[in-house]
Amino acid sequence: MFVKLKRSFIFVILCVLSCFITNVVNAESKTVNNQDELKSALSDESIDTIILGSDINTTEKINITRPIYLDGKNHTIKYVGKFGEEDDYTVWAGIYVLQVYKTQATIKDIKLTGGNAALLINGSVVKLEGQIDVSGNGFGGIELGKGANVSEAPRVDLDSSTQIVNETESADRPSLWVPEDTTGAVISVDGVKKVLTPGEELELNEIEQLFVIPTNPQTNDNMLAVFIAFLGILGIIKLFKKEA
Repeated sequence: MFVKLKRSFIFVILCVLSCFITNVVNAESKTVNNQDELKSALSDESIDTIILGSDINTTEKINITRPIYLDGKNHTIKYVGKFGEEDDYTVWAGIYVLQVYKTQATIKDIKLTGGNAALLINGSVVKLEGQIDVSGNGFGGIELGKGANVSEAPRVDLDSSTQIVNETESADRPSLWVPEDTTGAVISVDGVKKVLTPGEELELNEIEQLFVIPTNPQTNDNMLAVFIAFLGILGIIKLFKKEA
């Protein structure tokens, strides 16, 4: 009986490994060089990694609606279409260079420019890696939003090596913002999460300051470490009092 169970267990493990290996083998990467190739790769579910082989001009918003790894290789996606009937990107028409809609994605080493905004994280979780340049958009860089028919809170994940660039940042062109109708939006750096409030707008230095741990100005010690040490001392004092 034990031998039969052991064989059944091994069979199940082999089946799981076979499925995993099949998925890995079937996963493909695709290098794209123009708008049509990019859209085609995004619609092909056998492709899990898209690589930009050159700068790409697009006449429409590019939508990401499934898990994908987009490696820009330091190339640019530039929106060159109209904004309603206008050519001016300061005329709001809801044109984002990229929109990630109700899914997960990783975006690396890319410039997104020419739109009303660079990137809309719409009810999605997006990790940004390397250098992400959001310069040259009419209303700012990255929007963390929900919008119509979306209940999932948006989240952007950064790590200590992520560099967001915005050479056209200003008071009315923030690098990251949350619209008034969106609650629960999250920004994280190296796993440390901050919940942003509806209507909050952040410039690059404010994003950096969100994750700066305050220090003791007298000793330059980390205040968190000082607090933990203080709690430890209190615990020792209580222990001695209890034993006495």
